[in-house]
Amino acid sequence: MPEHSLSESLQENLSCLNSIFGASADFYTKQIQLGQTSCAIVLFTGISSPEKLWIMVLDALHDSRIAADDGPALLEYLIKYSAVPVESTPILSLEDLCEKLTNGMSVLLLDGCTKALAISTQDMPQRAISPPTSEGDMRGSQEAFTELLRNNVALLRRQFRAVTFTAEIQTAKTPAKTEYAICYDSAATAPELVNTIRNRLSKISLPVLLDSAYFASFLKQDKLNLFPAAAYTERPATACARLCEGKVVILVSGSPTAMILPSFFSEHFESLDDYSSGAVFAGMIRILKYIAFFLSVFGPGLYVMAVRYAPETIPIELLTKLAQAESSTPLPLTLEMLGITLLLEIVREAGLRAPKSIGHTVSLVGALIVGETAVSAGIVSTPVLTMAAAATVATLAVPSLYEQSILFRFLVILLAGIFGLPGLASSALVLLAMTCGTEPFGYDYLYPLIPPGPAAWHDGVIRAIWSTLARKGYQVKQNERKTS
Repeated sequence: MPEHSLSESLQENLSCLNSIFGASADFYTKQIQLGQTSCAIVLFTGISSPEKLWIMVLDALHDSRIAADDGPALLEYLIKYSAVPVESTPILSLEDLCEKLTNGMSVLLLDGCTKALAISTQDMPQRAISPPTSEGDMRGSQEAFTELLRNNVALLRRQFRAVTFTAEIQTAKTPAKTEYAICYDSAATAPELVNTIRNRLSKISLPVLLDSAYFASFLKQDKLNLFPAAAYTERPATACARLCEGKVVILVSGSPTAMILPSFFSEHFESLDDYSSGAVFAGMIRILKYIAFFLSVFGPGLYVMAVRYAPETIPIELLTKLAQAESSTPLPLTLEMLGITLLLEIVREAGLRAPKSIGHTVSLVGALIVGETAVSAGIVSTPVLTMAAAATVATLAVPSLYEQSILFRFLVILLAGIFGLPGLASSALVLLAMTCGTEPFGYDYLYPLIPPGPAAWHDGVIRAIWSTLARKGYQVKQNERKTS
C-alpha cells in the first residue's frame, strides 16, 4: 500500500491528523513558534508525557538561539546542532507519523517542511515488577516479566550483560501494530535458527496479538501433534538461562510471558531450583517429576485395565477390596473413571477462573464435598476417586505439560477401558510417536534423552555437579541438527 507523504503546510498536516484522531479525547496538539517557523507538537496523553516533553525539549529550545529561517533549515538545525534529544531519522510519511504517535512518542511538525521529528517522551502506564505467580521457586531471582516490552528487554539485558545479547524489535502484521522482540545471544545461537524464526514470524498475519503463545501454532511442524513447539516462562532468570544455551526468546508487547524456542521434552521437568540444590537431590526430584508425569497419564488407565482385564496381576487381598468397592457402584468402571476425572477437571477450572477471594474455596471445598458425596451415594467407588485424585495431583508436578497430561489421560482411559492391554499399549505408542515425531526447527524433541548419551546424564534425566556442567555446558547449536 503506498505511503502518504507529509504536506509542506502545517495546517494541512494538522487537519489530516485531526480527521484521523480528532475524536479521541487523549489526542493533544499544541502550536508553538520556534524562531521564525510555526510548529506544532502532537502526542497522546497517557502514553506520552507533556511534562517530560517540556523539560527535555521546549526549555532547551527557548533558552537557545535558533539559527534557522524556514522549516527545512530548522529541521537540520534540530538534528545536527541542537541539544534537543530528537530521533536522528526524520518522519517522512503519514503512516510513520501515526506509528510513532501510537508508540508513545511526541512529534514536532514544522511549517514549510515535508518532514517531522520524533521525540522519545514515552510515559506508558505499567505494572510494577512483582514476583512470578505461576512458577514457584525457593531460590534465585524473584522478578517476573511485566506487560511493557522494553521493560522486559531491559530485565533480560540486566541479567545477560554480554555484548553479544541482541534484541530485534519487530511489528507484527496485526491491525493493532503490536510489537514483539526476538532476543538471542549472537555468539551462542545458530544463525540458521534465528533466520528461520525471524522469517516465520514475519509471515504471520493475525487479527490480534495478545500473547506470544499466539505464534505457537504457526511455528509447529506437525499441527496435529499435542506436544508444544515452545516453552513459556514469566521469569527473566529462566529466559536468561535459555539464552546461554543458544536458544531464542520471544517477547510480545502486553504479555508478561516469554516464549522460548526451540523446546525439548526434558526441559519441562527442569526448574531453577534444580541448579541451586545439590546434584543428588536435584536428580531425585527430576526423576520424581518423570514418575509423576507417567502416573498422571497412565495411572487411571492402568487401573481400569488391570481391574477389568487382568485381575490376576493384582494381589488377592487388594483385589477383594476393589471388587467389594466396585460391586456397590452402578456405573461401568470405564465410565466411572472418565466421569470422576472430568468432574475433577471441572472443579479445577472453576477454582482457576473464579475470583481469587473464593477460588481456593471453590477448588478445595468443591472437590471434598463432591467427592465425598459421590462416594457416599454409591455413584463412584473410593479406589476410583483415589486414583483419579492422585493423577490430578501428579499433573501439577509438571505444570508446563498440564494440557497434554489431561488429553492423554482421557485417551488412555478410553482405550484401556475398551480394548484392555492392547488399548493401553496403543495409547503408549501414540504418546511415543508424538514425542519422536516432533522436530522443533530440525532438532530432536527427545534430546538428550534419546538417543541416550553422556548429555542425558549431564543435564537430562539427572543433573551433574556444577564442576562438570561448567566444563561440558550444553548449547543448542552443538546439538545435531537434521537437514531433512
